Amino acid sequence: MKKILFLPLFQMPSGHHQVADALMSSIEQSSDEQVVCKKIDFLSYWNKPLEKVISTTYLKWIHMMPRTYDWIYHHVMYSPAKKRLMPPHQLLLFEHKMLRMLKEEKPNVIVCTHCFPSAVISRLKKRGLIDIPVVNVYTDFFINDIWGKRGIDYHLVSDVSMKKELINRHQIHSKQIIITGIPVNEDIRAYFSGKPALKKHILISGGSIGLGKIKGFLKQIKPGSNYRYTVLCGKNQKLYKELTSWDHPNIKPRGYISTRSEMNHLYEQVDAIITKPGGITISEALKKRLPIFVHSALPGQEQINLKKLIREKLIIKLNEDMPLEDQIASVLENEPEVKGLLNKMSYFENHREKSAYEVVLSLLNETPMLKVQPV
Repeated sequence: MKKILFLPLFQMPSGHHQVADALMSSIEQSSDEQVVCKKIDFLSYWNKPLEKVISTTYLKWIHMMPRTYDWIYHHVMYSPAKKRLMPPHQLLLFEHKMLRMLKEEKPNVIVCTHCFPSAVISRLKKRGLIDIPVVNVYTDFFINDIWGKRGIDYHLVSDVSMKKELINRHQIHSKQIIITGIPVNEDIRAYFSGKPALKKHILISGGSIGLGKIKGFLKQIKPGSNYRYTVLCGKNQKLYKELTSWDHPNIKPRGYISTRSEMNHLYEQVDAIITKPGGITISEALKKRLPIFVHSALPGQEQINLKKLIREKLIIKLNEDMPLEDQIASVLENEPEVKGLLNKMSYFENHREKSAYEVVLSLLNETPMLKVQPV
């Protein structure tokens, strides 16, 4: 029996976990041999109380001091290596813990869906302390500088520009870089057409924890609106209760959706989505060929995603100073505009070279030996 170890970070719901879960599900459904897929949050393994403190602090930080978080992100995680605030020697303690974990788990393949475990493992491989196939699965539309580059067997990226960056900036061989798109659950089926309805149906998403500037746009919606809205509140009970109390005929709040099949069913009932530029939600909407409007972006990675998606003309950024439904109508009621947007989505999606889970399974055919120094 072979084992694949997935390494996201933090316990809270995130795209890193969703990508790992999607790959695990695809592998378990597709593999002819017995394969054990296991997911470990390395930070909890290292120090569970610390993980809770850090994840709670993170959520408060992006709410209360978004500009500070954005500055830190760009100086620590998205800047040339020489400018990083974390010296390499500070990773030594994490390396020790990672070595111990790998000795306990004895995986045949390691899949990193977060940059931090990737950085630690990259250093271990460069120093010859382990010899296990490792895959980076990038969960955004760009590559931050924390991700390990050397010692990684495969880099699974979302598009051609990311592949070129790894080749030109980091001198990674092109054969090690595969355009797979950001993996989403197989329950999210490909493009589904045919949604005839008297009122077009718009899905509004703020992410799994219901963040974003949603209420400001919702307050503009009148009872006589030409559109109806389903609002995904995630685990934000305060938002859910408030929207329910409005008793608005065209606004229906929904709580956290735990299964992707249920999410797929909802996607097939709507004509467009208003969301944040998180990697998973955008990738699911691209797969469903849903016009994407972005209402806000969290500081850090979502801001960088947003710039990339605007540049690729894959999304429409909503303007807070303009009426919401005028902006929606300018796209959805304009057939050439919708057609052009869907064509760009198809062009982006059709450049995929392989499925991510196929790449991971291919590595199981190799016979690496775990080389771990005593810990």
